[in-house]
Amino acid sequence: MSGRAIAGVAVLAVLGCAAGGYYWIKERGEGPARAAGAPGMREPAVEPGPSSIETPPVVHSNSAPSAAAGKHGEPAADPGLPLRGGEVLEYSANVANLSNVANLTVQVAERNDFLGKSAWHLQAFAHTENPLRMVFTLDDQFDSYSDAASMTSLQYEMHLDERGQKVTSVQRMTTTGKEPAPPNVTETRVLPGTRDPLGMLQFLRNVDWSKTTELKCPVYDGRKLYEVRARLTSVAEAVSVPAGSYKTSKIEMRVFENGQEMKDAQLTMYIANNVAHTPVLLEAVLPFATARVELTKAK
Repeated sequence: MSGRAIAGVAVLAVLGCAAGGYYWIKERGEGPARAAGAPGMREPAVEPGPSSIETPPVVHSNSAPSAAAGKHGEPAADPGLPLRGGEVLEYSANVANLSNVANLTVQVAERNDFLGKSAWHLQAFAHTENPLRMVFTLDDQFDSYSDAASMTSLQYEMHLDERGQKVTSVQRMTTTGKEPAPPNVTETRVLPGTRDPLGMLQFLRNVDWSKTTELKCPVYDGRKLYEVRARLTSVAEAVSVPAGSYKTSKIEMRVFENGQEMKDAQLTMYIANNVAHTPVLLEAVLPFATARVELTKAK
């Protein structure tokens, strides 16, 4: 397996929703990545065609009162959402017949004020493991600052270290182009309701799938803007991973670019039917391999 293929799986896996990681790596192979701090506003290379942005119901705890609805129909911040500051989820990525090619960590760092909005700081880390690490070293970090009410992206950061080549990209999201970004941050124009991959992962686990069976929304992966359509296909799927055995809700995802479905990736996520709605398994069928990313530990 090529290093590029391993990188694609690792990034795809660590971002959970897998909407953009693989395609971002694929595009990187066709041209240089753009570093943070480039002058002017960055426009995504491709935007999805016109479509309604769906805001399905989210899960609330019985103990936390729900706030009034925000602007444009987005749900207002609610402390009863399943996100928990300090949560750490650890995963192992298996590709084809190779076990544990990478270790992956997704964590909820903290909730605080970001640009005057209540936001979650989400993080993900990916590292290749031996023996593959001896031929392909990958140590990547992703940071998302996502609106606490809707998980829409406010800022998305990629700190990539692959085979000794380091690339850093810090992108501030804007739907109007009227919010100037500070030095060393690129202003990126996106559609209203856009989420980055980490925000999309948390959003999917917050959706009340008993009231919503299908949704769609734009996802920006750091390079391009896609439309992701997620559909509930089972509410009692039995899954066994190193962290344990779970009854899960099975969510299948399809990715569209400029209105056309991308046929070269099949993505499925399994979310535990527990209080935290923990993502326990991601399966991806890609042109070069089949990947299975399993939860090993939840803290």
